[in-house]
Amino acid sequence: MTVAEKKAAGPPVPVPRSPEAASPPLGAAPGKSRPRPPRRKGALLPYLLVGPAILAVAAVYAFPLVKTVIMSFQDLGRRELWTGEAPPWVGFEQFTNILGDGEFWSVTGRTVVFMAVCVAATMAIGLLLALLMARLTTWVRLVLTFALVAAWSMPLMVAASIFRWLADSDYGLINTLIAKVVGEDFLGHNWFLDPKQGFAIIALLVIWGAIPFVVITLYAALTQVPKELEEAAALDGAGAAKVFRFVTWPVIRPVFTMVATLSVIWDFNVFGQIWLLRGNKPEPDYETLGLYSFSKAFESTSFSQGSAIALITVVLLSGVAVYYLRQLMKTGEVE
Repeated sequence: MTVAEKKAAGPPVPVPRSPEAASPPLGAAPGKSRPRPPRRKGALLPYLLVGPAILAVAAVYAFPLVKTVIMSFQDLGRRELWTGEAPPWVGFEQFTNILGDGEFWSVTGRTVVFMAVCVAATMAIGLLLALLMARLTTWVRLVLTFALVAAWSMPLMVAASIFRWLADSDYGLINTLIAKVVGEDFLGHNWFLDPKQGFAIIALLVIWGAIPFVVITLYAALTQVPKELEEAAALDGAGAAKVFRFVTWPVIRPVFTMVATLSVIWDFNVFGQIWLLRGNKPEPDYETLGLYSFSKAFESTSFSQGSAIALITVVLLSGVAVYYLRQLMKTGEVE
């Protein structure tokens, strides 16, 4: 090749080396490692912002829980409370006394039954209302949503006062309406003389306060159901029940399970509704585990025994809490 041809051909094009050729041979001294990129400015800012909240939660929840655990292994009474003396350690004596008491198991059974009835009714009514909202027009759905949010935001004391008026023996709306059907003799009926009837009124208050959250959450889940799948199932001849069972339910089931789990935890710890409807002095027949713990701690001045009952309640609900966290992980809410 002549000099002119070499100039016309231009400079040689470098051939890229393969990754294997770029790596140093085996046994050769390694070169300098690639320097790490500098930390992005402001990377610690999220942790600094979350830190105060974590400290506040630890102060509000962690300290009382630790104090409750310590008190449950002591015998803290009125004398130690007023004098400041260190209460004696009794080990597991408080727990053995509680677990060997028939009244504790009676209260526990009453709490479980009350919780099961409230959760079942809340989830059933909430699901039906959520399905209804999905089929309403926009403006009717907005009005219903506003009513649900208004009911949800009502203070518990106001709601309890309304239900006390509804169930009043002399001027209550419930007695007035029933008297028009069964006769005037029903006027003056006291619903709280029979604990079963009294718990029915309390359950109405609990369900009424819990339904807005359930309805709004389940309606949000229903909006994620693909409409084309429901239409395809209907075109294939599936009825409304089968469309719900095989198309709608698999989509909303994770959300339904999480809401039901939260309802179990909330209804198991019902305190204020019973306390307010019974005039701040609930009878022993109306005691659930929360009220039973309060009664032992402050009315019997056995603070350690009340702490032990509260700790047992936490242990009973810990399994439900673990199940709830597992459901969150399955739905991708927790990484």
